[in-house]
Amino acid sequence: MIMTKNQNNLLRVDIKEVKFSPFSRAIVMKWTIPILVIIALLGAMVIPVSAAGSPTVTISDYKVSPSVLMPDSFGTLTITIKNTANSASVVEKIGQMSDTAYDTTKTMDINVNIENVKIEGNGIEILSNAYDRVGEIGPGQSIPITFSIRAPSKSGMYYPEVWIDTTGGKSTKYPIPVNVNTAVGIQRQAILIMDTSLAGPANPGEEIPVTLTIRNAGQTLADAVTIKIENMSTVVAPKNADLYHLGAISGGEQQTVQVVFLSDKKANAGLVRIPVLISYNAIDGISQTRTTGIDLMLKGKAELGFVSVDTNPPRLSENTPFDLTVRIENTGTGEAKQVSATVDLPAEGTKEAFIGKIKPGNDAPAIFLLEGAKGGSHPYNLSITYTDDMGVHTMNRPMNLRVPVADGSGNIILGLILLAILGFLAYRYWYLPKKNGDGTLPWVRKN
Repeated sequence: MIMTKNQNNLLRVDIKEVKFSPFSRAIVMKWTIPILVIIALLGAMVIPVSAAGSPTVTISDYKVSPSVLMPDSFGTLTITIKNTANSASVVEKIGQMSDTAYDTTKTMDINVNIENVKIEGNGIEILSNAYDRVGEIGPGQSIPITFSIRAPSKSGMYYPEVWIDTTGGKSTKYPIPVNVNTAVGIQRQAILIMDTSLAGPANPGEEIPVTLTIRNAGQTLADAVTIKIENMSTVVAPKNADLYHLGAISGGEQQTVQVVFLSDKKANAGLVRIPVLISYNAIDGISQTRTTGIDLMLKGKAELGFVSVDTNPPRLSENTPFDLTVRIENTGTGEAKQVSATVDLPAEGTKEAFIGKIKPGNDAPAIFLLEGAKGGSHPYNLSITYTDDMGVHTMNRPMNLRVPVADGSGNIILGLILLAILGFLAYRYWYLPKKNGDGTLPWVRKN
């Protein structure tokens, strides 16, 4: 039996026809099988090989708050530590078939154990202690760590270094820029501001025209600008479109949008806020969104009218006292306050009436107590003064009062009767005595 290696470096046992003595042949047969078993077990052993280096971490993100520190002010520095995973793995090789070939190859990511995280200030005062024994981070996982910092008294750019120590891996150093009261590195980005102006008063139940002015107060271009009016109010809603595309707005430029809102007539007076969403793409292509709003102050508008005009008694007489009652109705959307009315009738009496408040949908009487008027038609003016959310108002309405002329026929008849009685008495007691001497009636004397 001859043991050799073939071209694949595998151990091969060749048994050739060799003459052995009976004793030698027994020895060969005794040890051949155990040797073959040992060779097979060695070939099946798992050979672990470290691949691509030791476990590592990296700083995937950082944030300084506030982004620009004032001298001697306080802030925070937050770093995000991430397990690189792909470069921290173990390759498990099973069943070696040759020096470079294996029957099975398996790659497994391993955790990274962080022993220590600290920051070298390099001009920035680090108020937090170092983080010891942070623990393990699984493949692809990350962990945020925050440090309290204090800016120096001198303005400038500072670069504190983050030091991270891992078990069985390399230490990581990462500089973090910190801006202390300088304009260096500050991006002059687009800043969109919306101004609102109303073309008229905002009255419930009426259309409300609004002009929106979108102004870019920044220095860079804002592209694909859109205005979205959110319909979250139950009393005010856009009449037409609620989405407007403005395109690009350069720094320092502006665009206007005309919007018309519909309002509910039953809406109460007060402030109504309509949310507006402004979306645009910054110069770096990143989509930006900010929320603002349109503030509408709904003001109630009172509208007064006349329901009826009555007198008491209903049929007037010349120079007879009477009451004049005018019922005033509020058909508007706001409350009428400090309501008063006056008349300029040619009659004595109370010519001014104070009513007070009239709510929408209600009416109230204005009562004038007059001593009487001459017969005939009397034109007069009814003036009403009131206030609402829009201010002070005065309305005038020409009116007419007719007083029947007194009928003198009864007096004439009475006068005639009186004259007849007086004539008879004069005839009997003055004319006859004077003519006949004895005062007897003519038909009595003849008898």
